[in-house]
Amino acid sequence: MKRVSIILAMAVLALSIMSTGALATKMMQKKMDALDIPPIDEFIEMISAAGGKLYACKASVDMFGLKQSDFVDEVQSILTVGDFYALAAGGQIIFT
Repeated sequence: MKRVSIILAMAVLALSIMSTGALATKMMQKKMDALDIPPIDEFIEMISAAGGKLYACKASVDMFGLKQSDFVDEVQSILTVGDFYALAAGGQIIFT
């Protein structure tokens, strides 16, 4: 009986984590709509069309087990922090 309770508790925990993620996504979407922020894909297109460049953070890519093909085409490459600062030398860095 104890083993069944542990398995059931783990299943409930897994479901609550998944639904929390969905809830957070829905809440973020509502906030973005209220602030008239475009959807992420549209926002990425706007940045790219304006000449902005997008790069993925190597530490985050490694941490989440991602690769270049996991990103939208607008992501130029995957950079380390050092690579990013070297690339941005002399320019204004807005987000790091």
